Amino acid sequence: MKCIYCGCTESRVVDSRPTEEGTIRRRRECEGCKRRFTTYEKIEMLPILVVKKDNRREQFDATKVRNGILRACEKRPVSLAEIEGLVSKIETDVYQQMDQEITTESIGRMVMEGLRDLDEVAYVRFASVYRQFKDVESFMEELQQILDMRTPKEA
Repeated sequence: MKCIYCGCTESRVVDSRPTEEGTIRRRRECEGCKRRFTTYEKIEMLPILVVKKDNRREQFDATKVRNGILRACEKRPVSLAEIEGLVSKIETDVYQQMDQEITTESIGRMVMEGLRDLDEVAYVRFASVYRQFKDVESFMEELQQILDMRTPKEA
């Protein structure tokens, strides 16, 4: 690491700690001038490309996932912490896959699975947009699946 004061390339780490943003903050001391400076290190993530329905590709953006989930959970008793937890889980799952590309269908399935456990109404809202139901019958089939998955004590 090059010293910002004297340009010396030799320094030692005095203190190191993680930050809330996921970076690592390091206090360094220059071996040449003995002055201290701070550096921040961030793990470089390889970009994941999302393959759209029309085969276009764009970089994965967790903000888009968050916005979709927020829209589905609007006016529902779902806390922001639960939403952020779901977004974080989906983002982790996307980056842990072995491929550099993922389809919008796969991401949509992840969101639907998470919403099903979080809030049934939010799940149905998201599913109605994601699955683009063509008629009432297909919508009713989805609702019936939710009812069938419930345990007797929930009904």
